[in-house]
Amino acid sequence: MKKILLPLMMSLTVGGLAVSCGKEKPLNSESNDVITTKDGAKFVLDTLNSRVEWKGYKIFKSENTSHFGNIKFESGDVTIKDGELESGKFVADMSTLSSEDLKDKKEDQQKLNSHLKSADFFEVEKFPTASYEITKVTPTADGDYNTLLDGNLVIKGISKPVQFKANVSVNGSEVNIATEPKDIMREEYGVKFQSPAANGVIKNEVTLQIRVKGNEQK
Repeated sequence: MKKILLPLMMSLTVGGLAVSCGKEKPLNSESNDVITTKDGAKFVLDTLNSRVEWKGYKIFKSENTSHFGNIKFESGDVTIKDGELESGKFVADMSTLSSEDLKDKKEDQQKLNSHLKSADFFEVEKFPTASYEITKVTPTADGDYNTLLDGNLVIKGISKPVQFKANVSVNGSEVNIATEPKDIMREEYGVKFQSPAANGVIKNEVTLQIRVKGNEQK
């Protein structure tokens, strides 16, 4: 079943995740309390090998109207204690939001990327970053995922609790986190643009997947 980020897009695109309002506190918060600690070794995000993947889709149109892409991270870190994930926060650079499905159609890609960054969608000039902060880490045994992450996702200055299933792997001085694709409701984060019905209805769901690599800080 096709789910998405933004249709004319978003999403998110991520592990980790995240979208927020600059370096400032959220304008609107329904966040979980943070109960994790920084007691452990600090691993710094490898921003070149970490990203949020997003997917958006329009219903009543063909498969060709779906879009997917990436958002790069600006910064982030996690804490590892006794070989286990203890805490983490990831900050996404919304100016890097880009559609990958249109990478061979540069003009169309540029138009879509600009629209997604505009006031119709993510208002990147006003809200240059998005974030995901882990508030609770729970070991689990659920298929391919060994960890349940509770956290606060901030997009356009609006913070809401979001839970991800994740595969967390710690190998010496490297940690990798890959979340299960997760649908969020874009309208809950103030992304309410709708194109004319004749052009295809943009679905409310936006699918995000976070992929994070971190290296131990020496």
